[in-house]
Amino acid sequence: MFTGTYTAIVTPFKHGQIDEAALERLIQLQVRAEVDGIVPVGTTGESPTVSYEEHVHIIDLSVRFAAGKIKVLAGTGANSTNEAIFLTQNAEKLGADGSLQVAPYYNKPTQEGLFQHFREVARSTKLPIVLYSIPGRCGVEISVDTVKRLVRTCKNIIGIKEAGGNSDRVSQLRAALGPRFEIMCGDDALTLSFMAVGAQGVISVASNLIPRQVARMVQSAAAGQSKAARKLHDTYYSLFKDLFIESNPVPIKGALAMRGQICEEYRLPLVPMSAKNRETLKATMKKCGVLR
Repeated sequence: MFTGTYTAIVTPFKHGQIDEAALERLIQLQVRAEVDGIVPVGTTGESPTVSYEEHVHIIDLSVRFAAGKIKVLAGTGANSTNEAIFLTQNAEKLGADGSLQVAPYYNKPTQEGLFQHFREVARSTKLPIVLYSIPGRCGVEISVDTVKRLVRTCKNIIGIKEAGGNSDRVSQLRAALGPRFEIMCGDDALTLSFMAVGAQGVISVASNLIPRQVARMVQSAAAGQSKAARKLHDTYYSLFKDLFIESNPVPIKGALAMRGQICEEYRLPLVPMSAKNRETLKATMKKCGVLR
């Protein structure tokens, strides 16, 4: 259902407001590049700094701009269960294809708390749900046992975005949950290593910038064409890494701005890259052929 290449789409701003025209252009680029879908208002979409109204509006825009040509896996997770339910139910009403549910952050729930949180969200919607484990940002990991328990309890929890940086987790999840459970890599640089042990694609930051190339890399890996996949990985590996030279989504928005695709605008506490890191990223983009 949610396999292949999904772009964690940025939220472009202009003069403090959502730049709807720029967002439409970005999504049209994804459609033309034949990615499988987009993920609006996730980490890369700056979900922590948009209002509830803006969050819902971005999902609405994304569904309209995708126009059924690619899927929309809406970021509707939160560290408040009520907020996650509110956002998820709105995403369902607006026609999203699914919901990406990040582990609650800052309040550091126990595994029992995580189970009850995700169970309540799943019960509130008919949308298929992809869990999102990213302990580096959230302070908690969704344990394999908790994922297994949730899948047994909630029929609409169908997959996970795994962003803990450890391919062994993919093997553990695959062994515990079988071949039908969907596992997506959450780190561009680890896509091939994750897919080698059972992941079925990537939720990508880099595909904001190079959607066709990332999609081809994933397609090649899925088809067992390891040589072609490795060639693309090697070509863009330094870009995958340098897009995290500072906190995501600062580098990817800076890179898109360098190419004139969006205004380079963030909301505090995010700020533009340092001059040194900007030059490093710029040089990498030129080396990879994505900036003249």
